[in-house]
Amino acid sequence: MALVVQEIQALTFKNVLRLVLRAWPYYRPQLKHIITYLLLNVVTGALLLTSGLVGNDLLNNKVLVGTPLQPAQATLLFVDDSYVTTGEEGEALTEDQRRTVRNRLFVWAFIGALLLMASFSLVYYYMVWIFQNINQDLRVKMIEQAENLSLRYHSDARTGDAIYRVYQDSATITNVLQQVVITPLRAVAWIFWGVILLTFFSPWLGLLCLLTAVPVVGLFMYFSPRIRVSAQRAREANSDLTSRIQEVFAAIRVVKANRAESEMMRRFDEDSGNALDAAFVLRVNIVLLSMSILVLGFGVVLIAEYLMASWTLSETATFLGGVVSIVGFAYWNLGAYQSAAGNIAQTARQSADVAQIWGGAADLLVGLQRAYFLLDLEPEVTEPDDPVTFPGPVGSVNWQDVRFSYDGDTPVLKSVSLSAAAGTITAIVGSTGSGKSTLMSLLLRLYDPDEGAICINGTPITRFGIDDLRSNIAIALQQNLLFTASVADNIAYATKDRSRDEIIEAARIACADEFIAEMPDGYDTELGERGSKLSTGQRQRLTIARALLRDTPILILDEPTASLDAETERQVLSNIAQWGKDRIVFLITHRLSTIRSADQIAFLHRGSIAEVGNHETLMASEAGHYRRFVHAEAGTDQ
Repeated sequence: MALVVQEIQALTFKNVLRLVLRAWPYYRPQLKHIITYLLLNVVTGALLLTSGLVGNDLLNNKVLVGTPLQPAQATLLFVDDSYVTTGEEGEALTEDQRRTVRNRLFVWAFIGALLLMASFSLVYYYMVWIFQNINQDLRVKMIEQAENLSLRYHSDARTGDAIYRVYQDSATITNVLQQVVITPLRAVAWIFWGVILLTFFSPWLGLLCLLTAVPVVGLFMYFSPRIRVSAQRAREANSDLTSRIQEVFAAIRVVKANRAESEMMRRFDEDSGNALDAAFVLRVNIVLLSMSILVLGFGVVLIAEYLMASWTLSETATFLGGVVSIVGFAYWNLGAYQSAAGNIAQTARQSADVAQIWGGAADLLVGLQRAYFLLDLEPEVTEPDDPVTFPGPVGSVNWQDVRFSYDGDTPVLKSVSLSAAAGTITAIVGSTGSGKSTLMSLLLRLYDPDEGAICINGTPITRFGIDDLRSNIAIALQQNLLFTASVADNIAYATKDRSRDEIIEAARIACADEFIAEMPDGYDTELGERGSKLSTGQRQRLTIARALLRDTPILILDEPTASLDAETERQVLSNIAQWGKDRIVFLITHRLSTIRSADQIAFLHRGSIAEVGNHETLMASEAGHYRRFVHAEAGTDQ
């Protein structure tokens, strides 16, 4: 809750400007297109305003009343001078002339409508293209940042929240451009020109509009904090809902196996209800602001209607003399009344639209701030300023008095020191939670130790480039994650320029070639989602083959044979031992048969290396941790 309050307090008008300006690096590559799009909007708006005035005058004053045309109108309609007033009070247009004006006006209206629809369609698709490019740049940057963050962040954060930030919150960068910059500017421009035009008709109308701005500003000041708070809560509630959906599908097998469908549905219904309630409160606040301004605006319209009707009945002179040559509104008549009434109603609607836009903009700015939150996180694992080249060949890996904790308080590893030489297999053994996987994660720099150092050939791994380090260490995870792709593509995942022969050789070492050969299309067989059509043991062997194909000097296998039968396990470990004669191999395992094949065994106990040695040496210690572990696993007495 403290985070919510902090983010809401930071969302001041000053920071709104800062948020928008911060989006500049993503807008800049599309700047020429954004300017072109804005100019197209300006030109289109000017044409609409001008054509509306001219068309209104032609229909109401010329066609319906018969008032002679202005010279510019006659030129536009391709008629002769008999339709034009000479400045003195001319005769009314004949019935045939009025019919001609009407027909040609409708032809122009039809042509204008076609051009308008075509231009709107082209401008709209142009806008979508611009915005998608902006959004793409931000999403790529957010994913890149998420990948650079250490596992400490990912272990604490909910996956659904990160997905919501990347997919949903990132989209606000284009919506902010549209609803915080472009649309308000367009709406304000319409209001500005509407007020100017009304002032040309009568200064009293312009003054009335300006006086209305005072209560409108007060309404904005009253509702804005409420909209920002409800927008924050709505996005957090939707983020929780996304996390719940991700959790439901990720754990579907566990849910079904434990008959927990009703409990999962209860939790989902609760999160969905919270998201719905939060969205409802946000929409209510936006609607209340819009409706308040709309009611105020149309109250002003009623006052203006009364004034304009009075001026029209008395044929009072207008102040539109500057454009009399284009439209005949020198005095209040039917056309002048309808044009002014239409403009003041449009100005009121635009004011309500600005309120609606501002309400939506507050929500978007909250979303943009959430997107920036991910970008603002400082990666704990950083590139060295002057990286050194990864050594070759690798002769040793050493942990030197390494200390590490996830939360800064509870130590996971305490003064760990361990060495492994090329050509050896080291088994990392210990009870659950003793820090085995953490030890290997530190070697990959998925985290950095709080104290101590990890060295390869005597050089601290923090001096290597992160990509350089990880490209020389392969790992087969216990999760056995596969993708919806062919067998060959799964084995070659994240490995470039590997031939089919190399893929087959990696599968052979992992003892996967036999069951692959029995598949309908062999290595070209398409696997289902996560390799669901394969057994756990088959998925495990494909994962091992993927790690072997990378051909790195350091290999980490996390529970590599947990799902394999004894004979397959023996063969896989024998193949790996032969393959790794000049490499360093680490095994994280509980299986005694796997442990016995290791050259050395490091037994972790409560975050410390309690014992190091081979199986026979450690078993010789009657009071040793490893000896007790072996007997406990085997179910025998010491």
